Amino acid sequence: MDFSLSEEQLMIQQAARDFAQNELLPGVIERDDEQRFPAEQIKKLGELGFLGMMVDSQYNGSGMDTMSYVIAMEELSKVDASSSVVVSVNNSLVCYGLETYGTEEQKQKYLKRLASGEIIGAFCLSEPEAGSDATSQKTTAIDKGDHYLINGTKNWITNGGTAEVYLVIAQTDKSKGHKGINALIVEKGTPGFDIGPKENKLGIRGSDTHTLLFNDVKVPKENRIGEDGFGFKFAMKTLSGGRIGIAAQALGIAAGAYELALKYSKERKAFGTEISNHQAIAFKLADMHTQIQAARHLVYKAAWDKDQGNNYDLSGAMAKLYASQVAMETSVEAVQIHGGNGFVKDYHVERLMRDAKITQIYEGTSEIQKIVISRSVLKD
Repeated sequence: MDFSLSEEQLMIQQAARDFAQNELLPGVIERDDEQRFPAEQIKKLGELGFLGMMVDSQYNGSGMDTMSYVIAMEELSKVDASSSVVVSVNNSLVCYGLETYGTEEQKQKYLKRLASGEIIGAFCLSEPEAGSDATSQKTTAIDKGDHYLINGTKNWITNGGTAEVYLVIAQTDKSKGHKGINALIVEKGTPGFDIGPKENKLGIRGSDTHTLLFNDVKVPKENRIGEDGFGFKFAMKTLSGGRIGIAAQALGIAAGAYELALKYSKERKAFGTEISNHQAIAFKLADMHTQIQAARHLVYKAAWDKDQGNNYDLSGAMAKLYASQVAMETSVEAVQIHGGNGFVKDYHVERLMRDAKITQIYEGTSEIQKIVISRSVLKD
């Protein structure tokens, strides 16, 4: 197993790094303060091919591998997780779900525009009473012959207000349990589909997170993804890949915090010398570097499994569990190394610390990842 990057992957890494420094860094603090969606930056990311990285070129995608995707996610997330989560959702959940399980008509109508960045998408699973327990869907999609009628509420939806296409998971036949759930494509502007207020969040404040309301929303049968009852399996299979993207985001947050802390430790002086010369700080940096390298190898292994066609449920869960833990611990230590300055927005590390927390929650909490991992371990 060789994780050395190819020449093409190194070019992608450099392109993402340059974009993060030149396009995302300017104004990132203000966007966070104002909870402003990075619309201009997302448009440019789409033009550069970052919103459909793994989609086949026949559907306007970049045709890259998963490794290239996680490399780009890491670099973008070092600077602005609010932007990188848009890249993650559009790539890992929306584009992947449509390309893998959608009909040719759905791919022509929706995937092409999503992969090119002309529009962005949203993945709608979570509800007030159905977060980690995805089988407890209260949103219904009643079969009316040639269409479905959707009623219900979806919570904490990334890209909720800015998306044009929404993949909605809803219960059609409650008596069948998880086998009675469907995945439906809903377009913005469909009568009865309303977007609630934007959430006031701890972190990733620039991302667009909303509650979505469905009141007798009519969706044609041709907008169903897969066979009747495939919705739950669709959601689980799609989220399994999505975890790799969020693991890469967590890795990027950790690496970004570490790089800022390392730089600061070489500039800040205390007791007559740079603080990096004090063992208390040097040992923190050593631990951070080691943990980040371990997390990176877990993320790369999950991406490699996906590219090789291996089952990546376990490796993806381990990558997300550990990388999100490292993101949280490393960003806290980065604030500590900065001392009082770490508590000030101008130094960026407090924002990275706030952004890190969500990686332990969305696309499967850390507790859910442990369930996935333990089931795999115990069945062996």
